[in-house]
Amino acid sequence: MTQDKAEHHVIFASTILLLLFLGLSLFVASIVRANPGPDTAAGKATFQTKCAMCHGPDGGGSEVGKSMNVPDLRSQAVQKLSDAELAQIISNGKGGMPAFKDSLSEDQIHGLVSHIRTLRQKK
Repeated sequence: MTQDKAEHHVIFASTILLLLFLGLSLFVASIVRANPGPDTAAGKATFQTKCAMCHGPDGGGSEVGKSMNVPDLRSQAVQKLSDAELAQIISNGKGGMPAFKDSLSEDQIHGLVSHIRTLRQKK
């Protein structure tokens, strides 16, 4: 009987520890998502100086961009692209979009990709 009680205590303690770990993990994940780091701010600044003239400040397209049929960066078609695909398009250009590989660092390009990901929520 004492061994059964000990086993129940171990199972109970293990369950409590597992729930505590999961709760803390979810809490930390929510803090990270709620507080974007400086890379996001830098990506937004780069977007405003290099991209907004065609894509608009919210990614939906400026008047100039709409006249050139630039894609809505908030759209599912753009948001479903992988980060690597978006980085490649920014680096090498596409259609009427110029290449930025010579004027932006790799970190800036990845910052732009991160910023584009934040636009999906704003549509």
